[in-house]
Amino acid sequence: MRIAVASDHRGFDTKKRLLPWLASEGRTAHDHGCVDTNVVDYPDFAAAVALQVAMGQADLGLLLDGSGIGMAIVANKLPGVYAVDALDTVTSRRAREHHHCNVLCVGTDLLSDSQVREVINAFLTAKPGEGRHLRRIEKIRAIESVWCKPIS
Repeated sequence: MRIAVASDHRGFDTKKRLLPWLASEGRTAHDHGCVDTNVVDYPDFAAAVALQVAMGQADLGLLLDGSGIGMAIVANKLPGVYAVDALDTVTSRRAREHHHCNVLCVGTDLLSDSQVREVINAFLTAKPGEGRHLRRIEKIRAIESVWCKPIS
């Protein structure tokens, strides 16, 4: 599983601690910035990860900022990207199982490091559901095919 990871300045310290944990769990994570705690604009980094997922160069994306809200908004602008801002394991797991989300946004100002790891682990270990869940995702994809320009 290829995981594209990025943060803004608010999520940088958590990301720095998170990357070694992901590696210790046997997960391959590619860091797409930012590189320190200097103030940056979150759309730049959210778009970089979302593009990797949209183009199939990453299986999943992980975005870390203060609240998770802004990065989720940006990521959801790209066709084929289903981003969720999750602050608990139930939401994180259901986002994958019920909604086939492929980008997780986490508000690092709102959770401890151990909570961040729990939310991420729930997302990474959940599997997209079949049946009614897949039927609904297919309807979302049909809407995208009408209203969203494909990424080439």
